[in-house]
Amino acid sequence: MRAIYIRRPGGPEVLEVRDVADPTPGGNEVVIRVQAAGINFADVLARQGIYPDAPPYPCVVGYEVAGVVTAVGSAALQKWIGKEVLALTNFGGYAELARCDANYVWEKPAGLSFETAAAIPLTYITAWALLVASGRVGDGDLVLIHNAGGGVGLAAIDIARRFGATTIGTASARKHDFLKSRGLDHAIDYTQGDWVKEVRALTRGKGVTLAIDPLGGVNWKKTYSVLQPTGRMGMFGISTAAKGGGPLAKLNLAKLALATPIFHPFKMIPANRGVFGINIHGMYGEHEKFTAWMREILAGAQAGWLRPHVDRIYKFGQAGEAHAWIEGRGNIGKVLLIP
Repeated sequence: MRAIYIRRPGGPEVLEVRDVADPTPGGNEVVIRVQAAGINFADVLARQGIYPDAPPYPCVVGYEVAGVVTAVGSAALQKWIGKEVLALTNFGGYAELARCDANYVWEKPAGLSFETAAAIPLTYITAWALLVASGRVGDGDLVLIHNAGGGVGLAAIDIARRFGATTIGTASARKHDFLKSRGLDHAIDYTQGDWVKEVRALTRGKGVTLAIDPLGGVNWKKTYSVLQPTGRMGMFGISTAAKGGGPLAKLNLAKLALATPIFHPFKMIPANRGVFGINIHGMYGEHEKFTAWMREILAGAQAGWLRPHVDRIYKFGQAGEAHAWIEGRGNIGKVLLIP
């Protein structure tokens, strides 16, 4: 089979398609012939050498795929063979054949294309964990969504609207019309002016009840500052560390670490604010939670209120271009790879 390897830490040019042996499933594993694989910002960080969970180089990353099960291990149910599925992969998604724990595989609804299905697993499970499981979003909430034009951002808009919340999203101006067409209530251009002042103006000084922030560093301090009493901030990434890329990545990571605020209980308690973090890779082992969330997510996709949006699709040989597009914040929604 062919797989996309990260040869070493670096820019998009370090991605390389290689011919390697087909994977063999063991135990409760299945092998999926991949029709589409999702790209996430964590993959960019792994390529740059600043993602702590990444496997040793050379490695194959990729957290989510859609395709057809071709083989199962000795402990997996034979019923999976031939099924069209979507799955969370513990790396290894950038390949023609992906090996995966059967606990993280779900049957693809007939009405979804493989491309749409591949845009769901990590993106929507992350958004569900942020807004519903930990954020407890509800009717009347004011939700601040940073990077609203990304895959998780669009998923968060879908979910927040479903639960009756009002949404405020930060994104570059060229994405605003599309985001509003998707149901975003208020769009803020974070590249111009002070988004903190704009949030306070939009909320008449009250602040938001829930905010999700994948940026990290000083941005977490700013986001925390716009929480109203009993407001919650969900942190799920450090994408600002990737700014500049290449040799600057580790320097940017160090700068981000130094700029990260300390949320001390002695300050949080009188402020009546809360913070929490979400890392889906760190929750492998919690497959019962994932399956319960995915049941709701797939029902939403079939009902039409949850609408995965595929921005661009690249062939395996164009993986470097795909990474560059995401790294440059060009995408609106999901970017996919197809064999």
